[in-house]
Amino acid sequence: MIARYTHPEMGAIWSEQRRYDAWLEVELAATDALADAGVVPVEDARTLRERASFNIARIDEIELVTQHDVIAFTTAVSEKVGPSARWLHFGLTSSDVLDTALALQMRQACDLLLTRVDALAAAIRTRAMEHERTPMIGRTHGVHAELMTFGVKLALWYAEVQRARERLVRAREAVAVGKLSGAVGSFAHLDPAIEAAVCARLGLSADPVSSQVVSRDRHAELMSALAILAASLEKFALEIRGLQKTEIGEVEEPFAKGQKGSSAMPHKRNPIGCELVTGLARLIRANAMAALENVALWHERDISHSSVERVILPDSFIALDHMLRRFTRIVAGMVVYPTRMLENLGRSRGVVYSGSVLLELARRGVSREDAYLWVQRNAMKSFEEGADFQALLLGDVDITRVLSTEIVKEAFDLDAQLRNVGAIFARVFGPAGGESTREAQ
Repeated sequence: MIARYTHPEMGAIWSEQRRYDAWLEVELAATDALADAGVVPVEDARTLRERASFNIARIDEIELVTQHDVIAFTTAVSEKVGPSARWLHFGLTSSDVLDTALALQMRQACDLLLTRVDALAAAIRTRAMEHERTPMIGRTHGVHAELMTFGVKLALWYAEVQRARERLVRAREAVAVGKLSGAVGSFAHLDPAIEAAVCARLGLSADPVSSQVVSRDRHAELMSALAILAASLEKFALEIRGLQKTEIGEVEEPFAKGQKGSSAMPHKRNPIGCELVTGLARLIRANAMAALENVALWHERDISHSSVERVILPDSFIALDHMLRRFTRIVAGMVVYPTRMLENLGRSRGVVYSGSVLLELARRGVSREDAYLWVQRNAMKSFEEGADFQALLLGDVDITRVLSTEIVKEAFDLDAQLRNVGAIFARVFGPAGGESTREAQ
């Protein structure tokens, strides 16, 4: 596990204690179900429920001899129980316990991640509302394109986080399945009704069909959902890193009092939180690839997936949990510089309104080809000579023959460019999310 990033809540889910607790939950649920079915004496089932416990050090000691973790576990538990332990693990194979218990851990870990996702979404929404009308330049290919607002950028993040949440909910459902179908999935020793009863007790669905294991396409789906969420967080973090460049300086991740940016350069305020998010996203993507490799196993099962999962599942959940908590703090505390955004907007001397001028010419009968040529030549002249784009347009006889000075100036109206921001917010955040709707209330 990546201990440096382990939060106590998520760490507890993937601890040895929780793993063995989950194994015991499955074992006792099976014994209870068998007692209800008349297979196990009720008194023995009660004794197991009352006395079953384990000591991790003892399990480790036994495993040194058995070289088998489940046998070491059942032996350690049996030592605590006495004669009634003959019914422990009755009719089960190791993977019946391992996979069903793993489902309990994954479900619990998903539930915790969902609370983190909701906290991040709330933080993004708050900042989006704050900056719904904060104008900035939009960039494509890293180059000034057209106007937008910082709030629209954040609304896009919010919508992407909501899709990630939906993916995680679906993946949680996909892995929340148990199996007690035996060594090759044929229910040679237990009836399917026992499996159904155990899964019901544990709040899981019974896998409709399994081999010795639950098929790993389910786990690959979960890991893919985690990787996509991590990739989205990386995308958002990368945007903050880009906007924090000295030459841009529009947004900055929070820099705490007393924080140091460099051992050599006291002036440095580096986006280290966003860089951490970027780095951990790479790890989770790699882990998702390992999960895809785990789908293909020999016949009804081999053990090649097991060692991989013992690393990628805890590490991915722990890393993503840390990423979500860290990035939520970054969003909540990030510093936005609206004045700098306006300054940068003006750096291109108005060429970002070229599309509006093009449409005004086309509206008045000029062919698109001619209109494009007229507008582009003035834009290029603005770049090359550092001249004001609007002034160049007003000095172009082809353009002024078609457009009045008033129409040209109206094409440079910032508010007109941003007139549909409220509609975007209403679509993303609901009817109360758009500025126009809020003003009307």
